[in-house]
Amino acid sequence: MPKKSLASLLLTGPLVAATLVTPAQAAASGAVAAPPRVPAGTTAAWVVFDRQAGKIVATKNAHRKYRSASVVKILIAIDYLERRKSVPAADAKLLKVMLRSSDDDAASTFWDRLGKGQLIVRQARRLGLSDTTPPPASKPGFWGYTSLSAYDIVRTYRYLLDKADARVRDLILGHLRLSTPCGTDGFDQTFGIPDGVPRPWAVKQGWSGFGTTPPVRCSGNATHATGAGGAIGAPISWIAQRATGSGVPDYGRPVLHTTGLAGKGDRYVMAVLTAHPAGGTWNASVKRVTTLTRDLYRSVTG
Repeated sequence: MPKKSLASLLLTGPLVAATLVTPAQAAASGAVAAPPRVPAGTTAAWVVFDRQAGKIVATKNAHRKYRSASVVKILIAIDYLERRKSVPAADAKLLKVMLRSSDDDAASTFWDRLGKGQLIVRQARRLGLSDTTPPPASKPGFWGYTSLSAYDIVRTYRYLLDKADARVRDLILGHLRLSTPCGTDGFDQTFGIPDGVPRPWAVKQGWSGFGTTPPVRCSGNATHATGAGGAIGAPISWIAQRATGSGVPDYGRPVLHTTGLAGKGDRYVMAVLTAHPAGGTWNASVKRVTTLTRDLYRSVTG
């Protein structure tokens, strides 16, 4: 099916049931303030869905594909939970640290067990994700090279809120509401929504291409995965710094994503995806994403 017609179906389907409102149209109608400015050298995409209004209230490059980094861990969790009726204690521990602290070894364990890219194919079909595809065939083990869009991420959160079984919804969103300040790789994951949007919120962050060692190691998390296995993890960030190619979006550029729910009653579903200049630093990129997310939230909430 052509992408345009599929996108049209998604916009009119029962899950979305909303009109795509451009920032210019929204600003002209007085519904929201002007959209935020994207810093020079940064490629940004975002979608904000207002569940109370029942429509998308802010959008830019909604269907542009980015490499997922750790945002794909939401789809990994959905696929795992919907394929079984109960969760062993060991797996429950892995799900907790994967979703709260973005643990890579835990994600790799589930990725290998669930058939790698096939889980992405299953979830894209089940959730109607038009822009989500597995990693290239040459890199089957790199779950962070899954391609996705801001639109598909918002659709995924809406699936959890409105369609998923309660046990799947409550487990995944319950962990995302308790996102730890630090990832288990030592990177601070409080950028974007956590630092720029008032509580309450639930978040899943993503970062790739900044090397394997954070400029200042974050500390203070209560839980860490041990013995999770898997060959992937920190090398995803290291490889992403190398020459472009292989069909991975923005391969060679660092990416930083902030996604989740915000506002009382999970009113807003947000996805802000960004790619930064090759060689861009962690601190500068985090500052850009947080400012962008804060300005975006203010533009839709007044």
